[in-house]
Amino acid sequence: MTASYDYDLFVIGAGSGGVRAARFAAQDGKRVGICEDLRIGGTCVLRGCIPKKLLVYAAHYAHDYHDAVAYGWDKVSPEHDWGKLIAAKNVETDRLNGIYINLLNGPGVKTYDGRGVITGPNTVQIGDQTVTAEHILIATGGWPFVPDIPGKEYAITSNEALDLAERPQRIVIVGGGYIAVEFAGVFAGLGSDLTMVVRSKLLRGFDDDVAKELGEALEREGTTMAYGRTITAIEKTASGLVATMDDGSTMEADAFMYATGRFPNSRNMGLEDVGVALGKGGEVLVDAYSQTNIPSIWAIGDVTDRMNLTPVALYEAMCLLRTIFKGEPTAPTYDNIATAVFSSPPIGTVGLTEEQARAKYGKVDIYKSRFRPLKHTLTKRDHFSFMKMIVDPATDKVIGCHMLGDDSAEIAQGLGIALTCGATKAQFDATIGIHPTAAEEFVTMRTKEAD
Repeated sequence: MTASYDYDLFVIGAGSGGVRAARFAAQDGKRVGICEDLRIGGTCVLRGCIPKKLLVYAAHYAHDYHDAVAYGWDKVSPEHDWGKLIAAKNVETDRLNGIYINLLNGPGVKTYDGRGVITGPNTVQIGDQTVTAEHILIATGGWPFVPDIPGKEYAITSNEALDLAERPQRIVIVGGGYIAVEFAGVFAGLGSDLTMVVRSKLLRGFDDDVAKELGEALEREGTTMAYGRTITAIEKTASGLVATMDDGSTMEADAFMYATGRFPNSRNMGLEDVGVALGKGGEVLVDAYSQTNIPSIWAIGDVTDRMNLTPVALYEAMCLLRTIFKGEPTAPTYDNIATAVFSSPPIGTVGLTEEQARAKYGKVDIYKSRFRPLKHTLTKRDHFSFMKMIVDPATDKVIGCHMLGDDSAEIAQGLGIALTCGATKAQFDATIGIHPTAAEEFVTMRTKEAD
């Protein structure tokens, strides 16, 4: 490394990907600095995956109390304390923030408090401080998006939803992506009257059958689904908030939460000034090795808008370090990455959707299974699990597995291993199932869907 620079690597953004890159580079003896303009830990730890799933767990207890009666427990009428939940969540995120700080301090990463602005190919300014680095890594993640409509200041996003002082009794969630459906499960489960405003379809990019099953499940649980609608304005009234829809109708609620997407957090960083190429959505454009058009500047994670998942950012960070410091150019690959949606019920998925598979392979074999889980044969709750397997008939390889139902995320992780290893349908069929479980359905499906 060149001693004329302050650092071998300087990272902008101390979220999951940035901390991983900084930490392991420093452990390998490199001089590393990192800056963060919010709190160390980033979206996943502080404003996303972890706190959101804690709220998802809280919402599930509403069902558990109800279901327990069918198993002989005395009926109880518990009341939920939203403030107590948020306080407990904050204690945990504070603990994780401390852990991430220690992950950087341990190997000697120098931390800077403030937003990093790139002023040259090897120069970053943080407030009134300027540092130089042989390599600069952009790992600033994404940020929730609210469309520019009158009254947008009255809307909240996932950021604010995690810190509301009180749970809104009436809430409208705008959007149909994974963040929207996850928060739908939280608020509906904890007792809010919920409406979802979905412009087109639920869970665009996921398998259509799974998205359809989830939409029906949400409606069975009491969620009002308003498809094909958009909000044109929000105004504050004496009784709450009122939204005007594109058809002229109105909708009243205590809170309107937008989950209509996230934009790459690349603004106000000087990227345009130094010539870093950006996409039309503000994403930092990189090559297969996470390098921008300026050789000394790199980017990983959600700010590149490739595959926006925390484990993927961690993976990209490790590939990057091998490329930069070990002389082993390593391009991340994104095949067969298992993902989950912590909706109610949850979704686990790996591989291609049916639409993607037909576009790539033409003819495919489809297997499906829909059933009431054993647990609910006693509760009688209108709750179903759905599984789908997609097979390339030319090779017999399983190229997609999708599930909606309890434990689907845990099951999908194992399926991800199988698909990564190139497992065939015959190998799935030869695997003995664990009985009685939902997972055994993936090794017992024998009837192909008709074309």
